[in-house]
Amino acid sequence: MAERKRTGGGKRDRPDPARRRGSAGDARMPLPCPAAASGEIAVRPGNPLPLGVRDCCDGFNFAVFSRHAERMALLLFKDAGDADPWIEVDLDPAVHKTGDVWHVLIDGIGWGQGYAFRVHGPWAPTQGHRFNPRASLLDPYSLAVTGTQRWDFAYLAALSAPSPSDRRGDRKGFPSARSLLVDRRFDWQGVPRPKRSWSETVLYETHVRGLTIHPSSGASLPGTFFGVVEKIPYLLDLGVTAVELMPIQEFNSRDNPRLDPSTGKPLRNYWGYNTAAFFAPKESYGSGGAPGSQVHEFKTMVRELHRAGIEVILDVVFNHTAEGNEHGPTLSFRGLDNAVYYLLDEEGHYTDFTGCGNTLNCNHPVVRDYIIDCLRYWATEMQVDGFRFDLASILGRGPRGELLESPPLLERIAEDPILHDVKLIAEAWDAGGAFQVGRFPGQRWAEWNCHFRDHVRRYWRGDPGMGGAFAQRLCGSADLYQKGGKAPVSSVNFVTCHDGFTLNDLVSYAGMHNEANGEDNRDGPAEEFSANYGAEGELDDPAIERIHLRQIKNMLATLLVSRGVPMLLGGDEFRRTQRGNSNAYCQDNETSWYDWRLLERNDEIFRFVREMIRIRQCFSTLRSDSFYSDREVRWFDSDGRAPDWHRAGGALGMHILADEWATGTGDRGTGLCLLFNPQEVPVSFSLPQPPAGQAWKRVIDTARAAPDDICASGAEQALGEPERYEVEPGALAMLIATASALAG
Repeated sequence: MAERKRTGGGKRDRPDPARRRGSAGDARMPLPCPAAASGEIAVRPGNPLPLGVRDCCDGFNFAVFSRHAERMALLLFKDAGDADPWIEVDLDPAVHKTGDVWHVLIDGIGWGQGYAFRVHGPWAPTQGHRFNPRASLLDPYSLAVTGTQRWDFAYLAALSAPSPSDRRGDRKGFPSARSLLVDRRFDWQGVPRPKRSWSETVLYETHVRGLTIHPSSGASLPGTFFGVVEKIPYLLDLGVTAVELMPIQEFNSRDNPRLDPSTGKPLRNYWGYNTAAFFAPKESYGSGGAPGSQVHEFKTMVRELHRAGIEVILDVVFNHTAEGNEHGPTLSFRGLDNAVYYLLDEEGHYTDFTGCGNTLNCNHPVVRDYIIDCLRYWATEMQVDGFRFDLASILGRGPRGELLESPPLLERIAEDPILHDVKLIAEAWDAGGAFQVGRFPGQRWAEWNCHFRDHVRRYWRGDPGMGGAFAQRLCGSADLYQKGGKAPVSSVNFVTCHDGFTLNDLVSYAGMHNEANGEDNRDGPAEEFSANYGAEGELDDPAIERIHLRQIKNMLATLLVSRGVPMLLGGDEFRRTQRGNSNAYCQDNETSWYDWRLLERNDEIFRFVREMIRIRQCFSTLRSDSFYSDREVRWFDSDGRAPDWHRAGGALGMHILADEWATGTGDRGTGLCLLFNPQEVPVSFSLPQPPAGQAWKRVIDTARAAPDDICASGAEQALGEPERYEVEPGALAMLIATASALAG
């Protein structure tokens, strides 16, 4: 048995604080635990608040919630990688429990100390209780986790569902990760948050590992937070104002039981939408220094992005946890108080509105406070600028799974004084049938607008009858948001995201090719509204390639001229491909990684996106936080008349008035004309009359070859025929009105 030590309330000589804490302002790796050498600790009752671990003047205070536990022990590990605890401190409920919170103060340990909890309680699944004293449990408030490379899904699953005959047994060598004591101090060097307005925000969704893990990235620390730092000059050149990082909270990348059918190799949980520790940045995204260094490195990444004026948005997954259903592993919440943390039916089975086995009981007061504490930590301690909430409709479900009219958690998040300035983005649906796009509760919430994605794809594919819906999306989706008193910036517009085809694949594949996921090509989005324009996949056909290139530019331009908040999928700006895989959640390989050789090959697309972002920032009307008025915009058909919104063709003109265009020479114009032709034949548009003393000049024409596809500032081109403009099949043009003296 592991050594157990308990002492009275007497005080012993404390270790040198410098050994425990490091010198003031130290930004180096955590120091090893000095008590491991001496074997001496002192145990005191401790305090119930705050939850998690706090460094006090006389030791470290541990506090953890469990309402239904009967006994609890704090496990301390001499080395964070040890299988068995160095010391197991039993907590006496009469001394170490206040209400539902178990607590203890330990003196004689230091930074880098690994710890976990062992919890005894009833095994009564029909009542919601699944206590398992064989499991060493992560602290839900863990600021860092170590030993994640030892996680093994099958073994953990077998141990977490014990039979009645052995469920009370104790097993040494349990292959679990450990919570870690981490020095929270960090030198932010006075770098302020960028505090970008929604109207100037351009989001770039990316995966921390995938961004730089490919050898072509040139990163010295590929696949890490530091790798993101190395790409800051690139992000600045592109012009994005915020990175939206796919999940970086600790998850088990080995919890996928499937095999690649072509290689027989295990597939991974690459995306990370299966959180195990919500306060902890992922260990493997650190550079592999001392345990806990991933916390310091995450802060360094945020600081340097902020120094460059780029905000950081985290994709957070509070709808479920990595513990899955009753066959999943017991890592933390299930073993601490399953009946409180999860939505359960009357027989104690997990209610699954996520498609991942369980659903967090988000509107239980204890769970609600936990989520608020977590968001506050990331917003203050880690300095992030906002959150995108995965399957956010679940955060509005009550104890029976019903959608609440005024969800307490969503209101708490929106009204919390600490979170008042952070950006909030909802994925306003879930796997249980909820769909709240345009109706997500609360005024502060922006939403991923899937209608924008689908309607823009269908319009440019040439689907009949899409003109009206397309026009609504360009104008900020007033049909969705205006009635509820929201603004265009409530709509996060995107054509592609991590979930589905990349933009290159959207115009190269008519169907999904997910065979490598091991699910017989049955997984992934039901409908992508994609097309291949003559041949499936990668090919060497110049005519089809011209169509692909044109359609990519059409959708990128549409995204960046639409009111709302644009979001780019990382890599689309140089035609990253997943070779037709529309659900690459398990592909931690070249299917998902950014191949930076494509940047040079597709520099034309990169330049187009960069210039489109510049144009958007120059035209305040395109990014306004209010909807267009009738006097600001006029729609017309090819003959200059009001369009028939039900016509099959769908060629549209859009005349926007009263805007200013700043050229490189300081000249100003008023007026913007957008021409859209998704048809298979050219369309000659009769142009609206420009303001007096002005003439139309071409800025964009996606049918033209680079560099004439998009003009640099001050290099706009005069029209050969000032009253008409012909748009080639499947193309888009943009004209600006400038002083007529400049025409020609």
